[in-house]
Amino acid sequence: MNLFDLTGEVAVVIGATGVLGGAIAEGLARSGSQVAVVGRNAERGHACVQRIQSTGGLARFFAADASSIADLRSTESAIMSELGAPSILVNAAGGNDPKVTVAGEKKFESIELADWQASFNLNLVGGALLPCQVFGPGMVSRGKGSIVNIASVSAHIPLSRVVAYSSAKSAVLSLTQFLSREWATRGVRVNSITPGFFPAEQNKRLLYNDDGTPTPRAQSILNHTPMARFGLASEIVGAVVFLASSQASSFVTGADIRVDGGFLSQTI
Repeated sequence: MNLFDLTGEVAVVIGATGVLGGAIAEGLARSGSQVAVVGRNAERGHACVQRIQSTGGLARFFAADASSIADLRSTESAIMSELGAPSILVNAAGGNDPKVTVAGEKKFESIELADWQASFNLNLVGGALLPCQVFGPGMVSRGKGSIVNIASVSAHIPLSRVVAYSSAKSAVLSLTQFLSREWATRGVRVNSITPGFFPAEQNKRLLYNDDGTPTPRAQSILNHTPMARFGLASEIVGAVVFLASSQASSFVTGADIRVDGGFLSQTI
């Protein structure tokens, strides 16, 4: 028996148009699942689908804004019609907005409420809350499902500058534990993954200078990471497949798996 065989499963990856979400979608497809690639950027979504199909996988792109419950309900209906009932949901949408970054002249007390709300809308509401509300009940009614929320090291120990992002991701962890209790006896497991630092478009300018050298902040991160490097997008896939598999992680719910190169284990 292959503990990590997802053949016959339908996986929904929200935020699959991003670097980490795309790698997750490709990894789930390699493990045998049909993948619904969900996101706002059609060009990136179709590119992800093409990568999956080029290696023999099955995937479809569904355009949706994860912070719109109407979009998500329409997407769920389309997925049910084209791929079948989802048994795996990965919530990988999110990111930090420069408007809520505390740095230089930008102070905590000067952050506008609307910008706080936009960050929470992206990272909590669209990043976990609404997708769980839309896709979770169907899994519960069928008595089978695995939900994986993507958190952040900043949810555990708030990092400097990214106060709104840290707060929203902390809420994702709390929601994950709440739902794991709610649905534990109803066939649906809810877990989270805490990624460390994975270079992507959203944080590239914070990590690298124009000449490709690490910024002071990036060097500080590397100094604080025992493995002394950033993560590769492919390195998060194994944890997702483990949590997605009802055979490999059948007694795992409410857990948070750190894929951070030891970042949260480092003190001084």
